[in-house]
Amino acid sequence: QVQLVESGGGLVQAGGSLRLSCAASGRTFSNYAMGWFRQAPGKEREFVAAISWSGSGTYYAASVKGRFTISRDNTKNTVYLQMNSLKPEDTAVYYCAVRLGTFGPEVLWPYEYEYWGQGTQVTVSS
Repeated sequence: QVQLVESGGGLVQAGGSLRLSCAASGRTFSNYAMGWFRQAPGKEREFVAAISWSGSGTYYAASVKGRFTISRDNTKNTVYLQMNSLKPEDTAVYYCAVRLGTFGPEVLWPYEYEYWGQGTQVTVSS
């Protein structure tokens, strides 16, 4: 079993920045992708960003591209999401997830991930 713990969420004004972290523990795997998703009240969970095991491959949602950056440190089993120029519409619970399979366009879909964290709240005030 893999445990994922997100941290770094909070309240920030529009235009501000936050850095989310997600640490994996428990059974560890090699060569797995990690992703970030978010879910706002009354909305479905949506893709934000994903990164391959090596870090050389990334995907971003159009709504965050140019503002958010995903990265990872495999020595710490941790993935990060640097969020800049935050907007009120970025307000949501942010979840990290692990995908054990291939890294391709499939990483955009929540059902392609095997393990999930509990989420961290990000609130952006206007």
